[in-house]
Amino acid sequence: MSATVAATAPGAPDFAAVKARQKAAWASGDYAVVGTTLQIVGETLCEAADLRAGQRVLDVAAGNGNATLAAARRWCEVTSTDYVPALLERGRERAAAERLHGVDFLEADVEALPFDDASFDAVLSTFGCMFAPNPPRVAAEMLRVCRPGGTIAMANWTPDGYIGQLFKTLGRHVAPPPGIGSPALWGTRARIDELFGADASHVETRTRAFTFRYRSPEHMLDVFRGYYGPILKAFATLDEDGQRALAEDLVGLMARFNRAGGGDVVIPSDYLEIVVTRR
Repeated sequence: MSATVAATAPGAPDFAAVKARQKAAWASGDYAVVGTTLQIVGETLCEAADLRAGQRVLDVAAGNGNATLAAARRWCEVTSTDYVPALLERGRERAAAERLHGVDFLEADVEALPFDDASFDAVLSTFGCMFAPNPPRVAAEMLRVCRPGGTIAMANWTPDGYIGQLFKTLGRHVAPPPGIGSPALWGTRARIDELFGADASHVETRTRAFTFRYRSPEHMLDVFRGYYGPILKAFATLDEDGQRALAEDLVGLMARFNRAGGGDVVIPSDYLEIVVTRR
């Protein structure tokens, strides 16, 4: 396998510390309130991956299980993993409510997956693995557990889309960890080729857009500030003036992308859909 794993060296990022902070951020609030609105992305990704009934499918950094449920609806045998137990519980509740079978939920870190080599026919991620701090390690693990000829399919926010710009805006108010690149780089073909190209027989990418729909900019800000962990934590680190400035910048960002009139919010956010065929 050609994907390399970054070694620990003097001056290298403290991945364990970064991951601990990230885990605390995603465990705060309730990401499922936002995550469930993204269900259509999981459905679209499973179609792009051309999943077949009976296939062994792994959903990594699964959140509240959008891709997990989409794969289970296609009669796949699905393992849904995340390092935040509360999010796995939301996915478990949704699967039970829909009476979906053949789904296992397991706490696991995408950078250290507890599975044998070549265990799965397909490995999925919707807006999840892109936030892990060590991209080469993530790619190496996804490739390792995918069988030769199998599929790795992802949906990753692009740098220039709304969510990519949202994280850029957050970075102006709360400094990102030193040495950690933007997660939105996962939404570029160059990063995908860098991480997977040597181990792929084919890589296909397509830019799509997910459209956020909210009652008003204030409504969207309230939902993200209350439930979306990275934004919730960003506000928590700032004083009153800093919080006000961040809120103003986020509302301004919404105005840049909003294509609705009449006070409501309709914001398309570009993401890169990726389908990698494992060599």
